[in-house]
Amino acid sequence: MEHQPNLTASEISNLWTSFQNDSMAICGIKYFLANIEDPDIRSVLEYALDISQQHVQRVTEMFQSETYPVPVGFTDHDVNVDAPRLFSDIFYLKYILNMGKFGLSSYSLALSLSSRDDIIDYYSDCLAQTNKLHNWAKKLAKQKGIYVRAPQLPIPDQVDFVKDTSFLSGGLFGDPRPLLGVEIGDLVYNANRNALGQALITGFSQVAKNKDVRQYFEKGRDISGKHVEIFNSLLHKNYLSGVTPLTPEVTDSTVAPFSDKLMMYHISALVASGIGQYGISISTSPRRDLGVDYARLIAEIAKYADDGAKIMIHHAWMEQPPEAADRQDLAKKQ
Repeated sequence: MEHQPNLTASEISNLWTSFQNDSMAICGIKYFLANIEDPDIRSVLEYALDISQQHVQRVTEMFQSETYPVPVGFTDHDVNVDAPRLFSDIFYLKYILNMGKFGLSSYSLALSLSSRDDIIDYYSDCLAQTNKLHNWAKKLAKQKGIYVRAPQLPIPDQVDFVKDTSFLSGGLFGDPRPLLGVEIGDLVYNANRNALGQALITGFSQVAKNKDVRQYFEKGRDISGKHVEIFNSLLHKNYLSGVTPLTPEVTDSTVAPFSDKLMMYHISALVASGIGQYGISISTSPRRDLGVDYARLIAEIAKYADDGAKIMIHHAWMEQPPEAADRQDLAKKQ
């Protein structure tokens, strides 16, 4: 019988995070399905719910086989499916489309860091399922005329080479060069993410029960709105179309469909993902002024993430992630 090695730090940590995210997704999608009207979007949501439930079940079994404590995550206690509608059907579709992109990136990274065959198989299945979900949601968004495409570029007459270091300077010294296609793609993607985040956190700010949580969401609503404006401004300076806000897709309900704990975790996960995406944007944007902008925005949302972590710790909502043994503490016990 082939020896089954213990899970590595990356494997156990990724499984733990997957459990948190999928158990949260189950709560969110159950609520969405309770008030969805569009039958096409309902089908996409039902598939998303099914794969999230499969993931939680498989990860639970893997934790149990390793005699590792199964995380708490999020349960039916964190969702009120009878709460009035907080978001529109259009928001639901855009939400699933964005979460599909989030899943593709996180699952591909988890797969690349896995070495045990069963973990490789699990994340390979997750990628295939999420790819199907993402493509389905994207096709449906295009059919309904709500999919935002990145601007097109003119076709050059010939291949050319960069001849001057002003290619790198952007607007720091003199007039900036036109945006590259990759820079445009990043700006549009980041603007879209923030537009969705602003709508989500606007809804959360209306229904949060704790005062500190509500104020935290209000601050996040303003930050995400400002980031949308910054990215749109950079696009407009190059005579490119920007991104339309999604806050009109939020109703005036003040009844919470989710626990404050779930909403705080959700925003924390999105902020962490945003920091990573801004970092990628820095690495793919040669213009120095864009790098400066992204670095400044990273610092702002990193501070916001830190404030959120303090709130979660204060209310005992932050579940302890897998960690290394504290060797110094163990030595003191001898």
